[in-house]
Amino acid sequence: MKEKLQAIIEKHAHLSEQMTDPNIFNDQEKVTAIAKEHKSMEEVVNTAKVYISILDQIDDDIEILEGDDEELKQIAQDEIVELESEKLALEEKLKILLLPTDPNDDKNLILEIRAGTGGDEAALFAADLFRIYIRYAERNNWIHKVMDSSDTGIGGIKEAIVSIQGNGAFGMLKYESGVHRVQRVPKTETSGRVHTSAATIAVLPEAEDVDIEVNEGDLKIDTYRASGAGGQHVNKTESAIRITHIPTGLVVTCQDESSQHKNRAAALKVLKSRLLAAEQEKAAAERAAERKSLVSTGDRSAKIRTYNFPQGRVTDHRINFTSYRLNEVLDGDITELIEKLKIAEQQELMAAEIS
Repeated sequence: MKEKLQAIIEKHAHLSEQMTDPNIFNDQEKVTAIAKEHKSMEEVVNTAKVYISILDQIDDDIEILEGDDEELKQIAQDEIVELESEKLALEEKLKILLLPTDPNDDKNLILEIRAGTGGDEAALFAADLFRIYIRYAERNNWIHKVMDSSDTGIGGIKEAIVSIQGNGAFGMLKYESGVHRVQRVPKTETSGRVHTSAATIAVLPEAEDVDIEVNEGDLKIDTYRASGAGGQHVNKTESAIRITHIPTGLVVTCQDESSQHKNRAAALKVLKSRLLAAEQEKAAAERAAERKSLVSTGDRSAKIRTYNFPQGRVTDHRINFTSYRLNEVLDGDITELIEKLKIAEQQELMAAEIS
């Protein structure tokens, strides 16, 4: 492992040199890519340096044990016991840090929320989910912007598309894709009977121009007047945009920006992200045929989580984990759920590495 870690440290140092190279410095796109890779390696490099230092200290102490000074030998022996304990802990940490990473983890994301079965109650639940992710973004100081939305007029959401920008945003929220269920007594229910409703979440890595190319000839672009709740027109110009990707039949609309140009750019961003996600889901499906992934983000039709209001609990069915912190979760505190899912994914990857 030592040789592998030294190679990583050397690569990190080489990237540091490249960032100050005048020939590269003027190429902003290249500098950004190098800086991103450099930053992504920092934790493993810092841990590797401590680990190698401990290995060197153990080697020095072993040399002392071969000497004649009994007092020094005892000190060295005691130190070796402590160092071996630190070494084992660092090895476990490095095993996780060296696992294959998703190249999309550092990307921004497009979040799509859609009400499912359950009528008005499903739309109200979709609005609850919308608040959860907006609050979570705020907790992480991420930038969020609603790109398109359709509400029910009673506080519910039929559909919402949100852009979220932040360091590691996709890597944190990618586990949220799937069907979310809610079990509670609707406000309109007079008998106090618990209903089950659902909403679907799709978390897409925001596509960059280098990720996917869209041929303008494959697009059908329509304009129409943006409208508010209840179908009332909110402006007199056709600023809203509908883009249809002819080869796939994908349709994206955007009306929340102030101009046609901005809506077109926003709609294209969503379209590219959906096309990228479709490509990656196809690849994920092929991998899944070889290895069943517990926390796969590919199948958006899978029921992943239930929010039970009468019992104040949230259950993630993929890892059979239940939390009784429903109120905190509804306020965007979903860190515990995400961490549990990350650990489950790491354990899967480690098991795959061994096998």
